[in-house]
Parts: sequence; structure tokens; C-alpha cells
Amino acid sequence: YPGIGAEERNIAEAIAYNLREMMLLKVPVIAVVLGEGGSGGALGIGVADRVLMMENAYYSVISPEGCAAILWKDRSFAKEAAEAMKITAQHLEGLGIIDEIIGEPLGGAHHDHVAACRALKSTVQKHLIELEKKETSELLEDRYQKFRKFGEFKER
Repeated sequence: YPGIGAEERNIAEAIAYNLREMMLLKVPVIAVVLGEGGSGGALGIGVADRVLMMENAYYSVISPEGCAAILWKDRSFAKEAAEAMKITAQHLEGLGIIDEIIGEPLGGAHHDHVAACRALKSTVQKHLIELEKKETSELLEDRYQKFRKFGEFKER
């Protein structure tokens, strides 16, 4: 939970420690956003070799309500905040934040758990097979370079 209590318990250091440790893992790291990926935990999975996302999930370092409360001092602007934040799988794939969108059954994963799990399994397996072909040094360098590109500004 974000707030003064989390800051008093040194959440920033905990997130930084997690980022460093995950960056140094010598095995493939695959993160999957199944529904809602938010707050400091969203930062923590961002250093994975592959970040996959269910098509109806969202992924952001703050909730739309939290963003609206900060920007407009009114949580009722959550829809506008969500649109501005570009938190959908489609937006994030276009921005290079996630690597692949995992399709969901008609109506969403909750309508057919088995089909959703099959899609998840095959996508994770595909990426794991690709990553296992890399030498450890290449895996670590690629992970580092991927993370360094986040927030990169490119003039159009």
C-alpha cells in the first residue's frame, strides 16, 4: 500500500534492492501481468527478460485513481488519467514496455480459465525456449539494455 507508512518502512530501498537482485539473476526471468499490475510491484517486474500481459490487464506504477487524485485532486477523473497513462496492453506493447500480449477468450480470461491458461502456458513456453538459447552474459546484457531504454525520448 502506498503511503506514509510504506515510506517510513523504507519501501524505496526495498524496491531498489529487488530491482538490483532481479537484474543480476543468471537465469531467464519472465513476468506476466494477469490482471492488475500496479504500484511498486510494477517496477519490480519491469526488469524481467520478457514481460507478458493478458490482453485485458493493466500495468502501471500508480492506479488511475491515484494519478487522478494527484493531478486533478479528484479521483473521479480516473478514466481520463487511465487514458493519459497508457496502461493497457496494447499501449504498452507499442511503447516497448511489454514484449507480448496474451490473447484471452471471448469476454475475458474469467469466462474460460482453461483456455486462458493454455494461452498463457504456450506463450511462456515460447519465450522460455528463446531465452534458454542465450549465454548468461548475453542474457544479463540484454536485460540491462532493455531496462535502460525505458523512458527513452525519441523525437518524431
